[in-house]
Amino acid sequence: MSNMKSKYGFGKTVSYPFDVAIERVKKELEKEGFGTITEIDVAATLKKKLNQEMPPYLILGACNPQFAHHALAIDSSIGLLLPCNVVLRVDDDDKVNVEIMDPNAVLNLVGQPEIDIIAKEVRQRLERVLKAL
Repeated sequence: MSNMKSKYGFGKTVSYPFDVAIERVKKELEKEGFGTITEIDVAATLKKKLNQEMPPYLILGACNPQFAHHALAIDSSIGLLLPCNVVLRVDDDDKVNVEIMDPNAVLNLVGQPEIDIIAKEVRQRLERVLKAL
């Protein structure tokens, strides 16, 4: 499995089919206290709206209610930066990739130490999700 990292996310290639990856990601998110509150099927949307074909591409909106509540209590506008997105996509080589938004990169925009602490804990949990895949 190869690892991916950018300024705003981290991820890896997994060795199982797309549908299996979706179920495994959701299961591992649940183990870390995250629910999947949104699912956006980008490929289906582009097919329907633009009649454009693309490989499977799904965006999951993952939310840990405790951390979200705490962050919203500190800064009520922080909802603009929530939830944590998890992307599952099939690349040009037919490999399944799982990529997770780095909460540190996004929540550091707020510039509040209390939020930085939350972001660090959320990142650690999301790293455990990725490691378990």
